[in-house]
Amino acid sequence: MNSKQSTHSSVLLPQLEEFAYTEIPLPSSKSESNRALIIDALTEGDNQLSNLAEARDTQTMIRLLKENPPVWDVLDAGTTMRFLTAYAAATNQYKVMTGTARMCQRPIGILVDALRTIGAEIHYMNEEGFPPLAVHGMQTQVSRKVSIRGDVSSQYISALLMIAPTLPQGLELTLEGKVGSRTYIEMTLQLMEQFGITYTWVDNVIKVTPQTYSPTTFAVESDWSGASYWFSLLACADKGELFLKGLKEKSLQGDAAIVGIMDALGVKSEFVADGVKLTKQAVKGLPAFDFTHCPDLAQTVAVTCAIIGQKSVFTGLESLRIKETDRIFALQQELAKFNASLVEEFEGAFTVIPSVEMPIEVSIATYDDHRMAMAFMPLMTKTRVSIEDPEVVNKSYPSFWKHVSLINSIF
Repeated sequence: MNSKQSTHSSVLLPQLEEFAYTEIPLPSSKSESNRALIIDALTEGDNQLSNLAEARDTQTMIRLLKENPPVWDVLDAGTTMRFLTAYAAATNQYKVMTGTARMCQRPIGILVDALRTIGAEIHYMNEEGFPPLAVHGMQTQVSRKVSIRGDVSSQYISALLMIAPTLPQGLELTLEGKVGSRTYIEMTLQLMEQFGITYTWVDNVIKVTPQTYSPTTFAVESDWSGASYWFSLLACADKGELFLKGLKEKSLQGDAAIVGIMDALGVKSEFVADGVKLTKQAVKGLPAFDFTHCPDLAQTVAVTCAIIGQKSVFTGLESLRIKETDRIFALQQELAKFNASLVEEFEGAFTVIPSVEMPIEVSIATYDDHRMAMAFMPLMTKTRVSIEDPEVVNKSYPSFWKHVSLINSIF
């Protein structure tokens, strides 16, 4: 299969109902890489980090940490913005934090309030609660206790946890209300543990005492978020077989939940030493799913359900409105293009209504959101699909379209 780049910045994918056995060399995990880089920067000594992500977000963090300019422009990288804001405060640096226009519309007030509670001096340079902002470091720690909402973004929590061991008093973090994306918080703590840090998590309180990160060797795993699109492709295809390289059955990444989700939607997973083999099986059904702890999978699964005829109720989508775009709105607009829908039944619950008739060709808008581009790729199994602004995948998976081109054999 050859993907064709049009003059209107789109990629046209020919219809491909079936494909032969294909191996996909997945990219490294952006989530693991970005956490490892912050921990590495906080470690007194040399770590041996390998297999860092090619994602633009990760490469931006590497560059900013290495060059250390007075203005840290994170582009559109939300994780990089949040992690580096906390890092600059904890290391008593003066930094201006900024990014793209969309990045400056994404809230950061909850993290800033928490850092101010600890003792950081941070000022907003434009609108209250949003970048750009000026970090003036932290002269002294004035409190070790911080309360933070658990249902907005786990990145705020992870940013605080990673700096916690380096604070003179450590940190006692109380998570208020429902905790979303818990698996990402667990990933952060487990990574910290691999670098010698101990902690306690009892009920809704996480305690980290003052400690020192220990230099170690760490290899980043392949990306489960990136893997989800290949699960979806196979679920939507009439016939095919895939091997995804570099995935572990016991993973730090919450998006490994895609294995169970896709088992219900017709994809069998078999783990071997160097990855996972995916084969077709009967659809068991997914009447409902709560994405609270794996929100980045929601777009992938919504498109899959819409294509294969699976009506399903989704909950736990609260954080989707403050991502790279309003992902709920974007999904609703683009699903409608092939006669499917995402309907809000009541507050917090959305029903995916599958497509009743597939058009001959569909053009999908991506809303400056990498996951919109990749989530709608499996439409190629049912119709000719054009993905607008395909370069948005550079944020997390720059080799995505190259890997799509590997699906090159039709039975």
